Amino acid sequence: MEHGGGADVAGSIIIADDESNITDVCRRYLEREGYEVRIAHNGAAALELWEERRADLLVLDLMMPRMDGWQVCEAVRQASDVPIIMLTARGEEPDRLLGLTMGADDYMTKPFSPRELVLRVKNILRRVGTSAAASNAFLPGAGGAQGAIAQSVREEIHFEGLSVYPDERRVIVGGTEAELTVKEFDLLLTLSEYPGRVYSRSQLLSLIWDTEFDGDTTTVTVHIRRLREKLEPIPSEPSWIKTVWGIGYKFEGKRQS
Repeated sequence: MEHGGGADVAGSIIIADDESNITDVCRRYLEREGYEVRIAHNGAAALELWEERRADLLVLDLMMPRMDGWQVCEAVRQASDVPIIMLTARGEEPDRLLGLTMGADDYMTKPFSPRELVLRVKNILRRVGTSAAASNAFLPGAGGAQGAIAQSVREEIHFEGLSVYPDERRVIVGGTEAELTVKEFDLLLTLSEYPGRVYSRSQLLSLIWDTEFDGDTTTVTVHIRRLREKLEPIPSEPSWIKTVWGIGYKFEGKRQS
């Protein structure tokens, strides 16, 4: 994680929304869970906060004065793959899809429960912190029992031209490191761990996002498209991430030792 807070801080979060009632209640719930929270009421202020002190996660409303959530997300994505949760109003389907396409990891529609926001934040930061937790298992005083160490290390996954390193959360494709968002990495890892296994969109939604999203699986489709654009030589003719028509997706490839 990128923040520099004390050991008692669960993580640092920037919430950007021009509605004070939303930012106030979200701040209270997140601070209660030990997070350090900074508030911005417009997009320009959010970006300035981000540039001054990098946070572990950003919550961005799509419609804000000065800079909207899309613009902030785009600017942040040029420098970092920090997790981003987008907030949208109901009925803003095109806006939400654009936010996901531009690199948001998750989205929530207003009105939403602040408890659900806390849950989503925890789930995302838990995934981001996987590699750090694995590394700490090897440090003196970190409870370094051999059994704990063994449990924290996940096997590297290698295919011809593609390697996935779960504990480092890194992907090498064609000899070059791919820049994936949190959700993109989790999606690739889930598919590549079991080549040939078919996952429905609903299964992937539940596994990666820990929610049903009211049955809306569009976000899975958007993230699959983004993954293909970053990994596949010809995204329209994927060689690894295959569509199983009428069902979902599978990863195709022979694992190498």
